[in-house]
Amino acid sequence: MRCDPRFSRVREVFERHFADGDELGAAFAVYLDGELVVDLWGGVADRHTGRPWERDTPAFAYSCTKAITATVLLQLAERGLVDVAGPVAEVWPEFAAEGKQAVTVAQLLTHEAGLPVVEDPVPVEEFGDHAAIAARLAGQRPLWEPGSAHGYHALTYGFLVGEVVRRVTGKSVGELAAAEIAEPLGLDLWVGAPDPVIARTARLTAGERAQPTGTPAGTAGGARTSGHTAASTDTPAGTVDPLARMARDSRDPGSLMNRALGNPGMQRLKGGANHPVVLRAGWPAAGVVTTATGLAGFYRSLIAGDILRPDTLADAIRARATGPDRVLHVESSFGLGYMRPAMTFFVPSASAFGHTGLGGFLGLGDVERGLAIGYVMNRMSDAVSGGLRAYRLAEAVYRSL
Repeated sequence: MRCDPRFSRVREVFERHFADGDELGAAFAVYLDGELVVDLWGGVADRHTGRPWERDTPAFAYSCTKAITATVLLQLAERGLVDVAGPVAEVWPEFAAEGKQAVTVAQLLTHEAGLPVVEDPVPVEEFGDHAAIAARLAGQRPLWEPGSAHGYHALTYGFLVGEVVRRVTGKSVGELAAAEIAEPLGLDLWVGAPDPVIARTARLTAGERAQPTGTPAGTAGGARTSGHTAASTDTPAGTVDPLARMARDSRDPGSLMNRALGNPGMQRLKGGANHPVVLRAGWPAAGVVTTATGLAGFYRSLIAGDILRPDTLADAIRARATGPDRVLHVESSFGLGYMRPAMTFFVPSASAFGHTGLGGFLGLGDVERGLAIGYVMNRMSDAVSGGLRAYRLAEAVYRSL
């Protein structure tokens, strides 16, 4: 393990999480101005076998994937292959159905398209067929007027943006992430993991089962869900107590939140996200398998201008959709696929951007500070106390600067 003396408090927090029983296995990495200053790991990668967590142990980091998917699309935009401000239907004509002809690519990235739910249950046989799931979404009517509000497209984000990528290039997000980002930069990061990587991937396990307030605690992949059911009547966001409303909706299988988070339903497979079908699928909203250094290295290269031009990144992280979230109820803030500080991206710096993942995963970049952070673990938690692990580590980093 490595920890620059300037960041000794980060190591103290990391070790305290294990001592307090908050962690099973975890890794945390920090780059400052391109230098790896923190590289910590420890614990157990699989509680059933006792396999130790190694430096190169990857984990399934849920919605941390969304930032990678956005980056793949923005690379295509830089090459003139996609007009982010243009209609999705220009590259995906079938998407124009049900009054969606004016929906823009940007609105897919900012969660404003009104398509947070796949209305019909996705069969397991389609889990690897991204185009088939996208076709389901193309035939749906938006739940709200696109551009008039935003709501977290927990899983549909990836199939929507991924289909734009596929229509333009003939390739998947995972293929392009490997060829254009991970392989050239030497990053342990896969959107759709090969079998040798799956064999050493950490096995996720449930932590304490508490009031599902995962999103404010940095778990914006969403609360655990009980699957898809018929639609329920949804009231406007922005209630007096959005956290209470989120908790209520997490217990209602028919709520918009649970419908958005539960279809396609990983929980239909034994082991859920641990199942090889999910790990191989490479869903562009929740499919990345990565190490802490791989995730931090992605943000290091992003803020260094090695993946996108600085002007492209500056425009992409500009907050475009901010306020009460139609799906999650609490305040969220999005640029073009990247989260900005809000209850759904609970971070200690107003200049940070990135994305969280269900259970507490965190990928963070900060151009102003030259900072990149990656945190992966395997003890999932929906509780604020569990999700705050990432916040406490990030706070220790900023206090050390």
